[in-house]
Amino acid sequence: MTVEIDKVTTGQILISIIWMLIFPTLVLFLSGDWFWVEGWIFDIWFIVLGFSTIIYVYRKDPALLAERFRSPGTGNQKGWDLYFYYVEVIAFFAFFIIMPLDAKRYEWTTDFPLWLKILGGIGLLKSFFFLYRAYTDNTFLSPLVRIQTERKQKVISEGVYGFVRHPMYLGAILLFLGTPMLLSSKYGIVLGILMSLLLVARIFGEEKMLVEELEGYEDYKTKVKYRLIPFVW
Repeated sequence: MTVEIDKVTTGQILISIIWMLIFPTLVLFLSGDWFWVEGWIFDIWFIVLGFSTIIYVYRKDPALLAERFRSPGTGNQKGWDLYFYYVEVIAFFAFFIIMPLDAKRYEWTTDFPLWLKILGGIGLLKSFFFLYRAYTDNTFLSPLVRIQTERKQKVISEGVYGFVRHPMYLGAILLFLGTPMLLSSKYGIVLGILMSLLLVARIFGEEKMLVEELEGYEDYKTKVKYRLIPFVW
């Protein structure tokens, strides 16, 4: 079934805005400190990324916005990916619950080095770049592993997709690792590593599908040799 542009409703946009505000609010609320500097730095980063992305996509690429609202299990999403999708969603919620409890409210993590916080902040700046550019460069950026035959999906090799084959995942991994470092949460780092490994596993299944079902992807792999990290993997 084709996802039409006009299926993106005002209600869906409002729900997206609410979700973009829930996670930053959750960080400060669970921390027990509404003046937590690192928490505010992250919240501002998160809100600016979320709003700038949705404004760009709403104005410039409504078909992509419709795709981003596609429900799990539809559009010939690969069956195995449905499990990955829900596990990542659950882990994402746990991620935002554990970090403020660990770093601030209960202070399970102590003596966190300043240099790691700075490194986390740098990671989030890089994450912003890759996440935002993934949206602006790839109109087929679906949250589901599927081939968008109704939109005549083709290989995207320009922009950040000429740098690595999965810039969205690279941005997400920088988010998963950079956020707990900025917020000083060792348990968040552990969960971030696990979430990153899930994305790496998802890449194998996704690329298998793309090679088999998307014309030109094999040639793209020859042109852009690295999945996530140039000269490494």
